[in-house]
Amino acid sequence: MSNSLISNLLGAWKGISSPFTGKRLELSPYLHENELQPLRDKIKECLESRGGQVSARAHAAELGQAYLGLNNEGKQKYLRLLVDEFGIDHDQVRETAEALFSDLDTDTRSIIEQQLREQLRPPFLTLLTQFNALPQGVKFLVDMRADLISLKRENPDLSPIDRELCRQLASWFDIGFLELKRIDWNAPASLLEKLIEYEAVHRVESWTDLHHRLADNRRCFAFFHPRMPEEPLIFVWVALVSELSDNVDKLLDTTHSEDENKDVTTAIFYSITSTQRGLSGVSLGDFLIKRVTQELRRELPDLTVFSTLSPIPGFAKWLNAQQDENEAPLITDSDRKLISSKTERTIEHLLEEPDWLEDASIAPSMQKILQRLAARYITEEKNGSIRALDPVAHFHLSNGAIVERINWLADTSDRGKAQSYTMMVNYLYNLDKIESNHELYIEQGKIAQSKTVESL
Repeated sequence: MSNSLISNLLGAWKGISSPFTGKRLELSPYLHENELQPLRDKIKECLESRGGQVSARAHAAELGQAYLGLNNEGKQKYLRLLVDEFGIDHDQVRETAEALFSDLDTDTRSIIEQQLREQLRPPFLTLLTQFNALPQGVKFLVDMRADLISLKRENPDLSPIDRELCRQLASWFDIGFLELKRIDWNAPASLLEKLIEYEAVHRVESWTDLHHRLADNRRCFAFFHPRMPEEPLIFVWVALVSELSDNVDKLLDTTHSEDENKDVTTAIFYSITSTQRGLSGVSLGDFLIKRVTQELRRELPDLTVFSTLSPIPGFAKWLNAQQDENEAPLITDSDRKLISSKTERTIEHLLEEPDWLEDASIAPSMQKILQRLAARYITEEKNGSIRALDPVAHFHLSNGAIVERINWLADTSDRGKAQSYTMMVNYLYNLDKIESNHELYIEQGKIAQSKTVESL
């Protein structure tokens, strides 16, 4: 949570919390043991709505202010208090559930079912709902969820509140509530700065770089929520070109421009960034590409090809792990023989130090080997029985895309070399086959791929 947001929230909520809350709740950043009781009392006052709804809202604002003043240790204690003392009373639930299976008339059974529903709703959920009603309360809860994602790694007991908050956010950020907007160079500077700040795939190097990405043959679209109007939740960069792109360096080169005389037939989605860590697990990207495709088809009816140019973030790590395990080696004797005819260095050494990418005597042979292995990684390696191991592959395959092409020397940045030896993938969205590809992948783990990829 940024300092500016904290400052804005504190300012907005200060006016709500006073003068309705009586004695101020003052907590140290570490939330010491002797401060838990005042916090506990304030939460009870809020949940019990003492003094009416206006007073409850004021208490919620004060509790939100208190949370913002805590460090990670203090936040962990605050959230743990909510789970331990304002979570589901399992003994009470068990007793009610047992009563439900006794010999009851219809009306009594209905009453007990309603009691059970109410008991399965943790009291802390009421507090979260009250936070949501505050100015910028949605953003506050999104950032609280981001805190939970980090904190629960070492504090798994926080999982109940994390799950409940994720469930609430999923309903509040339903696709029906989101607005798709095109962002261009005329957008407010504050929004353009956020594109630079948030971009996670291909760093925006300068304002000139940003201007190039928002040129006439480029597009940027983002989803916004009405309660977070200044925050792009997820955004995608699109290049409008005449053929399937195989090199992101060329797309990002501010000195390079496509031939304006060529017909634009292809939309290349070359970067998708989710900006809010707290919305992890809330499906936004699934809808973004489909909605953007619809917008582009309305604007440019001659567009016939929709594809990504995507990284392979887990490939190098996976390949190195496979080599360490020494089980059914992926690198064959013929691979080794091929490389040994070109250099005295082993394939393992070449993988550790990829300084050979522009060496014409070695690179073509390594390209053949690595493209074959990348195809296997993307289309065969699983996280479980169905889901593709590579997260980017899983995202696009679950959306119904086809693994169309694996491109060599597609991303020659340090990051591209480190994670995939410069390779990138075109995931093609064939609009006539999206639904069938999606069903086959989700239900059976079958991955649609081109003959070019199959031949690798």
